[in-house]
Amino acid sequence: MEPLIVILGPTATGKTGISLEIAKKVGGEIISGDSMQVYRGMDIGTAKIKHEEAKGIPHYLIDIKNPDDSFSVAEFQKLARERIQYITNKRKIPMLVGGTGLYIHSVIDPYKFMEKDLTQESNKPYRQELLKLAEEHGKEYLHKILSDVDAKAAERIHPNDLKRVTRALEYFHSTGKQISKNRDATLDNTSIINRNESGSLYNTVLIGLTMERSLLYQRIEQRVDKMMEDGLLDEVKNLLGQGYSPKLCSMQGVGYKQLIGHLEGEYTLEEAVTLIKRDTRHFAKRQLTWFKRDLRINWFEVDKYNSCDENLLLDILTIIGRNIDSNVE
Repeated sequence: MEPLIVILGPTATGKTGISLEIAKKVGGEIISGDSMQVYRGMDIGTAKIKHEEAKGIPHYLIDIKNPDDSFSVAEFQKLARERIQYITNKRKIPMLVGGTGLYIHSVIDPYKFMEKDLTQESNKPYRQELLKLAEEHGKEYLHKILSDVDAKAAERIHPNDLKRVTRALEYFHSTGKQISKNRDATLDNTSIINRNESGSLYNTVLIGLTMERSLLYQRIEQRVDKMMEDGLLDEVKNLLGQGYSPKLCSMQGVGYKQLIGHLEGEYTLEEAVTLIKRDTRHFAKRQLTWFKRDLRINWFEVDKYNSCDENLLLDILTIIGRNIDSNVE
């Protein structure tokens, strides 16, 4: 099987820096496993790597879509697997790096997508009706409708998660069945079958980066402060100035959504920044919950290395060397 190195973990654990060092050592090229870095013009809020920071290491699946383009996990899977083959053909080691759990697992595991659910054209009128109800009566109103038809799904989905609430209602509307009872369905606008099959499609080694929770939260807060210093507010203003709707899925990303709320008079700037920090902490917690279910991951507690990056790198390279045939220097 083709070799594949996966570097994953919650936001702010240092995946970018570590992956660059590993790539230099093993002759690797990096595929972004981040669902937001595909969008052009969304650089600061997604912590997108700058050209000068890449140190000559090729990066893929960054800046391939406009913010108003549709993008699904199925499309990501297809593109990522093509890049893996392309990198392998160059006799380089493909590296999948990021924190979007579903995207990463869709690539390395035998996830199959049902084409009829990729566009859901037939659901568009009903979806618009649901979105109008949410706009007029609030997201909680839509969540209450879901509670009435699928209580288990409503328990799993936060009332503010309009995308997944809508998806669950669409599913019930189309099939007459509860999405919570279909183990082959996902709430990310795509249906998946064979998601429980075991075994990677590649000779994969999974490296997870984590750290003590309070330190992670501290780093998240510092990271958000740095993003604001670097001009995240201006980035959001520029996107809106180009005519991109604040209701786009891409504009619902953490950082963008809260600053849009500020620009629309919903929050002060200080309140918006506080919300970004809170929501990023919640996001990191969800990332950890997702990844901890995968027992194949080799976890490294970054904070235990006391900033001794060389020792951390050496330990990671040792695990990689045991699992794949790479040109580790």
